[in-house]
Amino acid sequence: MIGFRKAVIMAALATGTAPVALAQTPPDALAKAFGARETVISASISPDGQKIALISAGPGRTSRAYVLEAKEGAELTVAATTTGKPEYLSSCDWVATDRLACQIYGESRYADDVYGFSNIFAVDASGGNAKLLSQRRGQNALHADFRGGDIVDLLPGEDGAILMTRSYVPEAKIGSLVEKRLEGLGVDRIDTRSGSGKRVETPAKLAIDYISDGTGTVRIMGLQENKGTGYARGTYKFLYRPLGKSGWDDLSTYDVRDYSGFYPLAVEPQQNIAYGFEKTNGRRALVSIALDPGQEKKVVFAHPQVDVAGLIRVGRERRVVGVSYVLEHREAVYFDKDAASLVTSLGKALGGKAVHIGDMSSDGQRVLVWAGSDIDPGQYYLFDRTARKLSPLMPDRPELAGRQLATMQSTSFKAIDGVTIPAYLTLPPGKESAKGLPAIVLPHGGPESRDEWGFDWLVQYYAARGFAVIQPQFRGSYGFGEQWLMQNGYRSWRKAIGDVVDAGRWLVAQGIADPAKLTIAGWSYGGYAALQAQVIDPDLFKAVVAIAPVTDFGDRLRRAQYDSSYLVQQQRMGTGPEAEDASPSSHAAQFRAPVLMFHGTNDGNVDISQAKIMQGKLEGAGKRSRLVIYDGLAHSLNDSDARADMLQQSADFLLAAGK
Repeated sequence: MIGFRKAVIMAALATGTAPVALAQTPPDALAKAFGARETVISASISPDGQKIALISAGPGRTSRAYVLEAKEGAELTVAATTTGKPEYLSSCDWVATDRLACQIYGESRYADDVYGFSNIFAVDASGGNAKLLSQRRGQNALHADFRGGDIVDLLPGEDGAILMTRSYVPEAKIGSLVEKRLEGLGVDRIDTRSGSGKRVETPAKLAIDYISDGTGTVRIMGLQENKGTGYARGTYKFLYRPLGKSGWDDLSTYDVRDYSGFYPLAVEPQQNIAYGFEKTNGRRALVSIALDPGQEKKVVFAHPQVDVAGLIRVGRERRVVGVSYVLEHREAVYFDKDAASLVTSLGKALGGKAVHIGDMSSDGQRVLVWAGSDIDPGQYYLFDRTARKLSPLMPDRPELAGRQLATMQSTSFKAIDGVTIPAYLTLPPGKESAKGLPAIVLPHGGPESRDEWGFDWLVQYYAARGFAVIQPQFRGSYGFGEQWLMQNGYRSWRKAIGDVVDAGRWLVAQGIADPAKLTIAGWSYGGYAALQAQVIDPDLFKAVVAIAPVTDFGDRLRRAQYDSSYLVQQQRMGTGPEAEDASPSSHAAQFRAPVLMFHGTNDGNVDISQAKIMQGKLEGAGKRSRLVIYDGLAHSLNDSDARADMLQQSADFLLAAGK
């Protein structure tokens, strides 16, 4: 093992500070173990393969960037720290053998609104010479733009320079002739050691993204269309730069409302093509388009049953080597024989666990890989291809070491209209054949998302507390083709929530669940589904837990009216009687099960007003309901103490059902 043990890791992390949890009773050891955030959030390796950077979650909300030498006996060095109040570290990329470019993000509440922000800064591996790389705002800025930018190109072969997007805001002052007129998102070449920059792409007001070829040339620009209304139409226009030219030509248009059109994701410079996603026969496929006037289009990979889930990219150039898709498990198709051979051999060496290539040195000889499964939270390994040596690094969840976890099995059930709904079923460890268990139907968020086979801290905790947990991939879930999506899980809510309810009925019919102890819980859209299930069958579930739930479409649209997403949100949720009927807050009088909700005050995804409205409606209707509020936390409740508190309270509440 590379030079540090669990005790060293935990001692290093223990110096952080934690917020006070809002528990009625303190979380026990089990809730703390499962509620602890991942010890490793992301990992990267230096160009020469001699150093590794690890972003690690500490106590409470804290996070740190650690650097260690890739050798035996290495010690941890702290390169950067964030408090989570409100900023978090998300990633650090090596821009030289001794320097990192790191991204932070967070959300803050100002009056009645929550604003998300991000920034990129550079720091030496030793922790010195920190430089903010994101664009600074002048005191005379005419409006706000909290986008801190993204790294577009690591510029392999250059020492400490990157291409990154930067947002510009015009500035003016009464009585002064000094003005700054640049506005929008552009690309700058930044010297990360000095912080100085040079403009590469002039900022465009409607620009949302840029894609380089991995060797320093920006080839694609994405624009958000609004036709001068100020509101997004739900369509993006993409332009490409022909080889050897400075101007832009049209490439494609993509509609986020029905996922139609070509959405570019990467450029392959040798073949002069763009890789991206486009629907083929009703399912998302990987497509390539030639970046020349002919724009020859080819379907690179399409699966006959499911959507392509993602690109597989490796190296500092982020080279595309394959795609992944999800049937019962996530599976991969590699176009690159070397990458395929590497993953296959490592999978065998690691006992058949799921293996993902994380990062690699410039020469490809040292590789960071991640491996895990449903009963293994996973960890990173360093593979030295020359020495044929695989060394474990830091485990993702050391608190769960040695604990028996529950297996996650694929299953399916029939909805009331006869359609087969895929699902995942997790039973308590050692009770795989038990009947009459307390049970939870756990719909996922989104709704345009899906669950996957693998470790899930929420599911595993509930299983450890004795619950059977089913995760239905209801209609409205993403990944099963356009017909499965319907209008979406909101406007087609009776079908989507009907599938969720049918999952509970199936558990009872199979004898798995004790009907007196059948409950439902969910996060985000899953919380919406848990509440709205009371409209379909108010007697079925004996208790409801909703974490950061959507509850009132009228309030959602009111908050969106000054945002560019207003028209898209309106189309997504509907208006008038349709939106009212789809809102759980409209049906509080029908609720028969007690409700427990959790929400953070700084949630920019689903404002806390949603939970407060629902709580007020339920109280007004004389129903049993309680709302737990976490101050300063966003949608993911990214705080180990808050998560432990939420786990303890929710499981205690659900287990009390039927007593």
